[in-house]
Amino acid sequence: MAMTMTGEVQLPASREVVWEKLNDPAVLKACIPGCEELERAGDNQFQAVAKMKVGPVSARFKGKVTLSDFDPPNSYKISGEGEGGVAGFAKGGATVALAEKDGGTLLSYNVEAQIGGKLAQLGQRLINGSAKKLADEFFAKFADAVKAG
Repeated sequence: MAMTMTGEVQLPASREVVWEKLNDPAVLKACIPGCEELERAGDNQFQAVAKMKVGPVSARFKGKVTLSDFDPPNSYKISGEGEGGVAGFAKGGATVALAEKDGGTLLSYNVEAQIGGKLAQLGQRLINGSAKKLADEFFAKFADAVKAG
C-alpha cells in the first residue's frame, strides 16, 4: 500500500539552528515516536529500532535510516526501511526543506512510503490517520527541542 503525506511547520529559530537539530541523532531519537535506538552506522546512516502501534497492530520495527541530497541549510532527503516481523514492513522517504519566514524557519516535508504485511490490511484511512498522528507528534517534539536551544 502506498501512502503520501505533506505538511509544514513554523519553527521559532534560524534555518542554521533547525538544520543542526535535524542532523543531531540525539534530537531525532528524542522526537521520533516510539524510538528506542538510533545509532550511527556510518556517514549519514543510522540503525534504528522503534516500537509502533497502528490500530490493533503493535510491532517493533528494526531498520536503517539514510540522509542524502544535502543542501545545507536548505534541504535534505531522509529515507528508511524497517522490518516489523509479522506486522509487516515499511519503507519510504521524505524530502525536508527549510525556508526563512516570519523571523523563524518554515519546515516543509513531503513523504512517500510503502507498507506491507498485516499493516497494509488495516485500510488506508487508519494508516493515514496513524501516520498523520505520528508526524504531528514528531514535529511537536521537534519544535520543543528547537525552542529549548
